[in-house]
Amino acid sequence: MAPLRVFVADDHGVLRAGLRLLIDAQPDMQVVGEAGDGPSTLQRVTELQPDLILLDLTMPGLGGLEILPLLRQRAPASRILILTMHDNEGYLRQALGAGAAGYVLKGAVDSELLNAIRAVARGETYIHSAITHKLLESIQLSAAPSDDPWESLSSRELEVLRLVALGYTNAEIAEQLSISVKTVETYRARGMEKLNLRTRAELVRAAIAKGLLD
Repeated sequence: MAPLRVFVADDHGVLRAGLRLLIDAQPDMQVVGEAGDGPSTLQRVTELQPDLILLDLTMPGLGGLEILPLLRQRAPASRILILTMHDNEGYLRQALGAGAAGYVLKGAVDSELLNAIRAVARGETYIHSAITHKLLESIQLSAAPSDDPWESLSSRELEVLRLVALGYTNAEIAEQLSISVKTVETYRARGMEKLNLRTRAELVRAAIAKGLLD
């Protein structure tokens, strides 16, 4: 079976040399090319059509996030594994959204990097364990229930209650939102219940405190 053809794109020559030694020492993979900036990476990848591209996010000319969609166009069969110092969930999301199949930090031990290369080559998605923990924490925080009852309102309930607090009648709100008066009453009652409010005066005070009437 032919070895996996790997292209290394990183602006640090010493790191590229180390990666070449590590990869070429494996019986199932070899480095077929390398580049130290974005434009050269794009040109060489287009020529070589490697099986896998090991891509740094920070390079001169075109950064990794800028060049990712271009690489996907020029070498659609090449799998892309990000190798970066950025342990940032935002970079991870952008990279995966732009077509990367894996994300490994430069602090990873050699064995983890090799495992990532093989996993991505098999068609899997590989994310470094350190950044995975950050991603899970972010998901857990976003999924945590909010203590603010206003967060439980639907957009239409919030819209109706804001108009009520501004002094509009149910009929006026219905006309403004192009819905029936009965529907307005339903949104109003449901929203008031969620906020544990009973009167319009209480709603006005709560809306002012929330900054909805500014």
